Amino acid sequence: MTTLARCLLFIALSVAVASGSAGGEEPKPYKVVDGYKVDAVTMTGFRTWRAAACDRCHGANQEGMVGPSLVNSLKTLTKEEFVKIVRDGRLDKGMVSFSANKTVMDNMDALYAYLKGRSDGAITRAKVEPMAGGG
Repeated sequence: MTTLARCLLFIALSVAVASGSAGGEEPKPYKVVDGYKVDAVTMTGFRTWRAAACDRCHGANQEGMVGPSLVNSLKTLTKEEFVKIVRDGRLDKGMVSFSANKTVMDNMDALYAYLKGRSDGAITRAKVEPMAGGG
């Protein structure tokens, strides 16, 4: 390998590490095609979102109403913080606890996948459809 090739490889690896794309990045919890066709888990998350009527406070597009925009919130919340908020609520801010809601609790990972996909911009519309073959 020439010195120039080594330098270019070093630069490429440095950029990859700095941007988090050198294997240190967490895998995405969702799979999406065409911005709205999602895998079975993410589809379950969308259905959980609808069943729990989260749109009443967070808006039909997750962009906020009485409650905050989840598109923005999930840019900074960790999955653990998300789970704690959904499970325990934030009564001081009007967020109820969903700990007694079996559908939400049983599908927490799926709900997170759907909302994280929306927040990341991978899911480009609120209403999703199943991916061909289920993903």
